[in-house]
Order: sequence, then C-alpha cells, then structure tokens
Amino acid sequence: MNIPAELKYTKDHEWVRIEGNTATIGITDFAQGELGDIVFVEIETEGDSLAQHDVFGTVEAVKTVSDLFMPVSGEVSEFNKNLETNPEQVNADPYGAGWMIKVTLSNNSEIDGLLSADDYKTLIGA
Repeated sequence: MNIPAELKYTKDHEWVRIEGNTATIGITDFAQGELGDIVFVEIETEGDSLAQHDVFGTVEAVKTVSDLFMPVSGEVSEFNKNLETNPEQVNADPYGAGWMIKVTLSNNSEIDGLLSADDYKTLIGA
C-alpha cells in the first residue's frame, strides 16, 4: 500500500499536500481500495469557503457513496475536472492524477493537527 511520507493524512482517509498557501487534497490509496471501483466524483463546492471537517463532495463507488471531508479550512480554488470523465483516476493514481481539490488555506495551524504517514499507517494497521 502506498502512503507517501511527504503528505499529511486525516482519520477520514483524505491526504493533503501542502505547497505554500495551497493544499491539494484527495483520498488515500487505502480509501480507494476499500471503496472499490469509483464511478463518480461529485464536487460542487468550487469557490466556496469551508471549515475543517465540512463535507466538500462525495465519491461514488460501485457499492457505496462516501462523503469527502475538508482536512483544513479554506476556499476551494480548483476541482480536478478530469475526474468528471475519468473518475477511475482516483483508483489508478490516488496521489497524482486522482487528486480532487485544491484549497487556499485560511488557517495554517490546522496542518499541525493532521496525521503523519507513520501515524496514518498505525491508524489503518499497515
């Protein structure tokens, strides 16, 4: 299972890549594996300012629909529009082409509360 050391993680299985004041967010390799084949990603929060833990969208797999939670507060500045026609990218490359949103951070201190790769491995028993 792929759990990149340079990323931060949440207990809800989102990952976060911090670059300056921008956070790129997606779901983890573990999450996509648990969900199975992803058939639809719905994100209608582009341009919205959301608080940490707010729902920013949903991901639909063959067997279930799951909410996606904001790991950090901020404005959703971009949605990966490639997922509208290729939602399977989340399964194939969850940390690359399968990213979901980019957020302009509003509270950088929230980053400190996210899980490290080692903490996330412990959480999922990897």
